[in-house]
Amino acid sequence: MNPKITNSFFALILCASLSYCNQAAKELEVPAEATQHANHTPKMSEGAVIIQDQPEPDTLKGSLKAEAHGMVGNAHLTINYHSPAVRGRNIWGGLVAYDQVWVTGAHSATSLTTDKDITIGEKLLPAGKYALFTIPGKEEWTIIINKNWEQHLTDNYTEKEDILRVTVKPEAAAQLQERLRYQIVSEADSKGAINISWDKLKVTVPIAM
Repeated sequence: MNPKITNSFFALILCASLSYCNQAAKELEVPAEATQHANHTPKMSEGAVIIQDQPEPDTLKGSLKAEAHGMVGNAHLTINYHSPAVRGRNIWGGLVAYDQVWVTGAHSATSLTTDKDITIGEKLLPAGKYALFTIPGKEEWTIIINKNWEQHLTDNYTEKEDILRVTVKPEAAAQLQERLRYQIVSEADSKGAINISWDKLKVTVPIAM
């Protein structure tokens, strides 16, 4: 075979192979934000657990030390709390009083940490660590972000230290959630939510970058 023809033939094959490989590489490219999400491994505090769906009754006494981790856009959010169980008790309007500031957990104040500025209900929250309180009501809940995250229950709570307040509507849950559960949910366009579920009630707090 003519050496020139042979060289041209192999050159064509090489070009075709490189073109295919480049195309395949482009198809396999993963957006930087998605890579960040996939590579984000939360560092759990000692003794803390992640509360899962739990429709079954729980007879274990005490409130479990718990955490929720997640991302909204490229912001890493962490919620530290203590998770009480229903244990057959009347929760709303009973164990948890309506129209009063609630620690939304047990023992120490529930805390929310974000490493980036975010908005909660379209209100700006700078990066930092805060207390998360609520005022449960029959028709709506007030979500409170307060600067004093290091306190027992609401013992030292004062409205003067509130960073922001937003109101949301509670909704009936599809099934019983035995232990109080926080979830940080990631959505498209750098949006997401904090979901609070307990007993047969769910509250969704909108978050965005």
